[in-house]
Amino acid sequence: MDYREFFSRFRYLSETPGIGGRIKVQPEDFVVVEDPLPSIFEGRKHAIFLLKKQNWDTMSVIKEIAKRAEMRYRDIGFAGTKDRHAVTFQYISVPIKTKERVEGVQIRDVELRFVSYGRFIKLGHLLGNRFRIIVRDVGEDAFERTRTIIRELRQKGGFPNYFGHQRFGEKRVTNHLVGKLLLWGDFEGAARLFLGAHEGGLEGDEARRHFWEIGDVDKALEEFPNFLRYERTLLHRYKETGSWRRAFLSLPLPIMRIFIHAYQSYLFNHYLSRRIEEGLSLNRALVGDIVVQMKGGIPYRDRTYRVTETNINFVNGTIQKGQAVVSGPLFGFSMRRAKGIPGRLEGEILEEENLSLEIFKKLPKPMAEPGGRRELLIRPLGLTYGYVPEMGMCFRFFLPKGIYATSVLREIMKDH
Repeated sequence: MDYREFFSRFRYLSETPGIGGRIKVQPEDFVVVEDPLPSIFEGRKHAIFLLKKQNWDTMSVIKEIAKRAEMRYRDIGFAGTKDRHAVTFQYISVPIKTKERVEGVQIRDVELRFVSYGRFIKLGHLLGNRFRIIVRDVGEDAFERTRTIIRELRQKGGFPNYFGHQRFGEKRVTNHLVGKLLLWGDFEGAARLFLGAHEGGLEGDEARRHFWEIGDVDKALEEFPNFLRYERTLLHRYKETGSWRRAFLSLPLPIMRIFIHAYQSYLFNHYLSRRIEEGLSLNRALVGDIVVQMKGGIPYRDRTYRVTETNINFVNGTIQKGQAVVSGPLFGFSMRRAKGIPGRLEGEILEEENLSLEIFKKLPKPMAEPGGRRELLIRPLGLTYGYVPEMGMCFRFFLPKGIYATSVLREIMKDH
């Protein structure tokens, strides 16, 4: 299953036909610029570099920088992962003693520029990202159709805030399935799926197919290409320990947690799609909803309050002013549950998946997930668009952290 087939199960919010087209035809068509928290520039124990890259995912380039600078990759801090098929700008931190070695690193399709001293950058240390995206191969009516779609979505409160396909795997849509197996403690099944799932036609697929059929670890180590570094790490660690559980726990923490996050994301997308399907408003709260506070277009997901019969008019007033937004569930052991009709939807999804929130606490400690709430609608800030002859539609906008530009474009393109 490719990501288009996977995403076809999630409903669009707007009814106007999309503009179609293609994104990421060239890396320069998809430019991402990170807006960091100002606090990363406080202190002098770390050197802050601006990392420009293309044809690299963030974790892979971090490990390559560390290798060439002769340092531990865990000593390199970064605020978030950026797409491989794009031109991206983000900040990284390195210990001050490694500054000169990092300045000397030269990697194809990578530029490093020292910008300041500061602190260690942790995941989440960013406000959001600015995007400039070209959608190619669109028709002559693309501009007018875009305007109609955006007008319709503004009337409905914004764009549906789906997690993008990158969360689940662009070529092998399996991350959420691996996460579900890990959640149930089936580390062997998770390893078999992570290592063996294959679509056909991708480099390394023949080796994956062999492992899927016979499960021979030694043969897999001979056949798996070197660029499948996390797969090879898992195989080596299993050979050393004889434990798939220990093998998974040997992966870098951001990689290890991707699988659980992907499953949480799948369940959130399922909830959002079902709410659209049942005709329940995303822009007006229902009794029992949990709403998230908004300030300056940025959601404060740790500031939530429940909608009751007493406060519902007040809450919907704050939503219309852009000071709050209706949320959906990121299932986890300490997630605040909705009640009423929204609570029924959450309960149905948990029942269908045979889940309880406590199961998220039974994971190995680094993978345990408390969960939380996530806004159902996106309101891109500074959204502008226009038609560029011989290129296509050009979009520019800012999104808070954790929100996917591809989900904005999906509603406009309607290509999956």
